[in-house]
Amino acid sequence: MNVVLYGHGHKRWALTERRREALSRDTTSLAIGPSQMRWEDGALIVDFDERTMPVPGRLKGRVRLSPSGITPQRFGLDAGARHMWWPIAPASRAEVTLEHPGVSFSGDAYFDMNYGARPLEADFDWWNWSRAPTSRGACVLYDVIRLDGSRQVLALDIGRDGSVRDLEELPVAPLPPGTIWRMPRETRAEAGGAPPRVLTTFEDTPFYTRSEIATRLLGEDVRAMHESLSMPRFTRGWVQALLPFRMPRKIW
Repeated sequence: MNVVLYGHGHKRWALTERRREALSRDTTSLAIGPSQMRWEDGALIVDFDERTMPVPGRLKGRVRLSPSGITPQRFGLDAGARHMWWPIAPASRAEVTLEHPGVSFSGDAYFDMNYGARPLEADFDWWNWSRAPTSRGACVLYDVIRLDGSRQVLALDIGRDGSVRDLEELPVAPLPPGTIWRMPRETRAEAGGAPPRVLTTFEDTPFYTRSEIATRLLGEDVRAMHESLSMPRFTRGWVQALLPFRMPRKIW
């Protein structure tokens, strides 16, 4: 279970790979090692107790996510629908209480799900994704380039009740590459407004960036969480050799 904390004077990352025996699930809950998530009284409760890397530490606490509505649609990201994306509750509210470190806060939240029948590198070259809260709910953009060169562009206006409206394809807007590894990134935004800009880069890795950007969508100036992913970079041998320093494996 990937748990990350930014801000409040902290930057902590936890993502431990575990064996199949550490997994249990049913229709309302999922447990991986010492962490679990479950539905309870219409809210998603996430209890986690994870070790951080590369700086050893601990992330322990609870997230209570309350969706305002559930989005019924699932979207195929490849032509054969082997990879699916479900924006379950793009307009939600979260209450976060941490024991380690001792921090509590609440605010706007997002909840989605990806699942597939094949490794991502078998079908995708790269993608850019972003989600911005809006006065109506949320605007979510998914821009995928597949290995065969075809492109899947999703631009969704999602209401607080979970209703989905497709937007016309927005023009591509460049963003500066990652500062350390020069990871390419771009987004899509309405024409005529100020160009999108990067406010903060939270993760700057050889194959992935996670950033907060300022942009214009649905006639509103918004702040969006943005990510870029390059699968050709991910599969390089030297990148694979670096992964255990951020993603340790438990063999029991």
